[in-house]
Amino acid sequence: MAKPKILHMLDPRPNVSPFDVNMAVDSGYEVVVPYSTVAVDDVAGLVQDAIFSRPPGRYNDTGVFIGGHDVNLAADMLERARSAMVPPFEVAVLADPNGACTTSAALVALLEKHLHARSGAGLKDRSVQILGGGPVGLCAAVLVAQGGGRPRLVRLTEMTPARAEPVERFAGRYGVELPWVTGRDDTEKYDALESADVAVCCAKAGVQVLSADLMARCGTLVVAADVNAVPPAGVEGLAATDDGTELPSGALGIGALAIGGVKYQVQRGLLKRMMNAERAMVLDFPDAFDLAREIVSS
Repeated sequence: MAKPKILHMLDPRPNVSPFDVNMAVDSGYEVVVPYSTVAVDDVAGLVQDAIFSRPPGRYNDTGVFIGGHDVNLAADMLERARSAMVPPFEVAVLADPNGACTTSAALVALLEKHLHARSGAGLKDRSVQILGGGPVGLCAAVLVAQGGGRPRLVRLTEMTPARAEPVERFAGRYGVELPWVTGRDDTEKYDALESADVAVCCAKAGVQVLSADLMARCGTLVVAADVNAVPPAGVEGLAATDDGTELPSGALGIGALAIGGVKYQVQRGLLKRMMNAERAMVLDFPDAFDLAREIVSS
């Protein structure tokens, strides 16, 4: 009799994301166990309980998923999970806090695709302005930097030392630089975008960041993307389903549902990969990006 596939979902928040639970079940995990209010110091004990309860060689029958909202905290938890392995007792681990790893992977893969479609060149040396930041914006900025682009975070609120510290810590973790400017009004946003190749809106749901008038003034933009599916759109005139649609400003638009469709395939694909791999895997957002590239190019 085949043993069931079990996924242990670790989350520092009071509740595990229902989205992630549904994704895990739809991907093939037969038993999904959520753990809430998990601290970094709890991770090793939970992982070792999982690895020692099944014999070696069954690393893909058990998985660990790390959620939450804070990308730095999730990265710390992922490292604790990795270091808790005692080969040959190992299990697969995936971190995707707030969906940021898989969403940013889908976003940047689509940016790269449409930059190539419009100009024949990808991310290298591109000025990519990420408005709003947050977990998705931070992960996307790192992927852009790793791809040879020049990301910059455009803060829609004041950048205090408390807000700057996690950005600097996350950038340092991946060995990239993530400069920032403020974009609290249209004047500051225009200053950030006037010579940019790409604008990405990662603001809170239901916040319009770029008006059609401002977009029309930013004549160098090749691509504009928005991760917000809740009206109003972050980019005025950009439909959630747009996938390379030319906007009135001339830029190619990528909407939230186009990004979400790839994100869904990436998360499901990584969960399936954990169950079918020939070795124990520890998956982070660069792994998600590799898969997103495969999906958008197929």
